Amino acid sequence: MSQVPSDPPPAPEVTTDELAAALDSEGAFVLDVRRDEEHAEKHIPGVVLIPLAELGGRVDEMPTDRTVWVVCAVGARSLKAATALRSVGVDAVSVAGGTNRWVEEGRPFETGA
Repeated sequence: MSQVPSDPPPAPEVTTDELAAALDSEGAFVLDVRRDEEHAEKHIPGVVLIPLAELGGRVDEMPTDRTVWVVCAVGARSLKAATALRSVGVDAVSVAGGTNRWVEEGRPFETGA
């Protein structure tokens, strides 16, 4: 009898405070998996934009020597993306609350492409 493959365990979720600390201390690699128009409306400074729909074909753009901090609007897409990245060996975490929480907390953000 063959075994049914199980879903990979979900990626760890981190807080916006942890992301802010990582950006301050190590210049963290932040991946934004939202759509282009969402990113243009508001985004965390310095993020790399790769919409979730494109991520599968662009995994080779992820660093292998450090953690990838994944953000979206509120955390659902980033959790999916971080889990998928971890399944192919990328050290990825999902930022709970995403860009919306980041902005609501009064943290710096940018607009435009």
